[in-house]
Amino acid sequence: MSTRLSVFPLGGALLFPRMHLPLHIFEPRYRAMVSDALARDRRIGMVQPRGPGDPPPLFDTGCVGRIVDVEALPDGRFDIVLEGVARFRILRELDVTTSFRQVEADLEAVADMETLSLAGRSSIEIEARRFADAQGYAVDWEAVSRLDDESLVNGIAQIAPFDVASKQALLESPSLADRAELVVQLMQFYGRHGDDAATLQ
Repeated sequence: MSTRLSVFPLGGALLFPRMHLPLHIFEPRYRAMVSDALARDRRIGMVQPRGPGDPPPLFDTGCVGRIVDVEALPDGRFDIVLEGVARFRILRELDVTTSFRQVEADLEAVADMETLSLAGRSSIEIEARRFADAQGYAVDWEAVSRLDDESLVNGIAQIAPFDVASKQALLESPSLADRAELVVQLMQFYGRHGDDAATLQ
């Protein structure tokens, strides 16, 4: 079933169903978008730009987020938290008079929570420790060990400093096992190459 979505193009900002994404909204057009969403269904489509331009072209796949927490600041900015609802695929961009972009999109059915094999879970935890050490991140590993598989994999996909194309590949992964395998490959690649890493195609 297709639906109309206001979209927020933001490179490197991934959202997955059941995950949360905090955002600081300061540009006038996106402040207008948040105000509009709050007045309607509280939904915003997060999608990455595919390249430069004004407006930039968009990737076809994004994730709808529902505003579950909002703080309206005195100067008109917002601090919001989105909760992922479902991935979507853009069918077409709509010709609108609003300052923010809107699309017609198909929402995907949300799968049940997935789990990894013991070997898959172990592999991603080992690689995450190596990657965090290489990047100099301080991590509460006890808290990490308590995360369910989906939160662990998708959390790394959201916060790790991968390039836009890599992040998009993670968002589009058909299963949690596929995404976990790609996350491990990306951590190995970026762990070796650091800031000099070229885009991993």
